[in-house]
Amino acid sequence: MKLNELKPAKNATRARKRVGRGESSGWGKTCGRGHKGQKSRSGASIPAWFEGGQMPLVRRLPKRGPRRTAHTRVEYEVVNIQTLNYFDNGTTITPELLRETGIIKKKNGKIKILGEGALEKQLTVKGHRFSKSAVEKIQSTGGSIEVI
Repeated sequence: MKLNELKPAKNATRARKRVGRGESSGWGKTCGRGHKGQKSRSGASIPAWFEGGQMPLVRRLPKRGPRRTAHTRVEYEVVNIQTLNYFDNGTTITPELLRETGIIKKKNGKIKILGEGALEKQLTVKGHRFSKSAVEKIQSTGGSIEVI
């Protein structure tokens, strides 16, 4: 068997319904669309969830749970402690310094320092949020934190 010899099995295909070819064909005049109404018009498309003007199910059901909206959520850029080993001993690390070095990207984003990894330098870190483990690790090396 070759690709050019392939054809559908017997009775597997059906002829296309040719509508609008006279009354005697059985699909003349209204062509199976019935009389009047939205579905009889050309270009009519009704979404599957449309309930004919009845109040939709989604709007009938009670709303439950918190509605968190994007404009109230504060997003922080995360910086791990091990990343701060890049800086020299005694450096004061600010969001501006992190932006200049390319560690964080957002122009006016808030920063959260996390305690992933080990810190080997004595640093003063300024940030908007700190995890408990990050505070412990910074202070254990003799550094300090400052919440902006």
